[in-house]
Amino acid sequence: MRLFLTQMKEHFVVMNIKKKSMKLDNGFYLGAKWKKSPNFNSRPLSTTISLIVIHSISLPVGVYSGKYVENFFCNDFHKMNEIFKIEPMNVSSHFFIRRNGFIVQFVNTNDRAWHAGHSSFKGKDNCNDFSIGIELEGVDNDFFSESQYIKLIKLIKCLSLNYPLENIASHESIALPKGRKNDPGPYFDYSRLKIFKNLNLFF
Repeated sequence: MRLFLTQMKEHFVVMNIKKKSMKLDNGFYLGAKWKKSPNFNSRPLSTTISLIVIHSISLPVGVYSGKYVENFFCNDFHKMNEIFKIEPMNVSSHFFIRRNGFIVQFVNTNDRAWHAGHSSFKGKDNCNDFSIGIELEGVDNDFFSESQYIKLIKLIKCLSLNYPLENIASHESIALPKGRKNDPGPYFDYSRLKIFKNLNLFF
């Protein structure tokens, strides 16, 4: 009887996590671990969040483990420079999806993360103002994992229910000057996002 009750409790815990993972609570995605980055500010008044920008990142390049990306987005450069040298810079992203599908959120989606840099989309500059940035753990010359695609699609579904999204773009397609960035790169299967019939894709 005790074993049965334990199994039932575990079942409801798992179901509760799955149910919560598709929800956004005041800009916090309940399917992610929260780790606050200092690199953000408020969006301009009356801004409509209409764009998702897909990036890729790994630190060191091509290494898919450790906490260096999290350290990077949280300005913990001393921890990183114990292993390798990196130029301090104030950048962040709203979300980071690891190879196993685990999601970390650094900035509330209602706020402006510093992920796009100098950028323009369809003639509109400063993409950070009106976009949500999603980083995938990876490089632009390697495939992404199935777990990442699954979690990315779930995340975009949730965001599209909460914001008037219209477009999904690669970092490469918005970065200025052209050629400044090339992520997430040619190995990202953008066709996986064609299930979003109401969103235009720019890769």
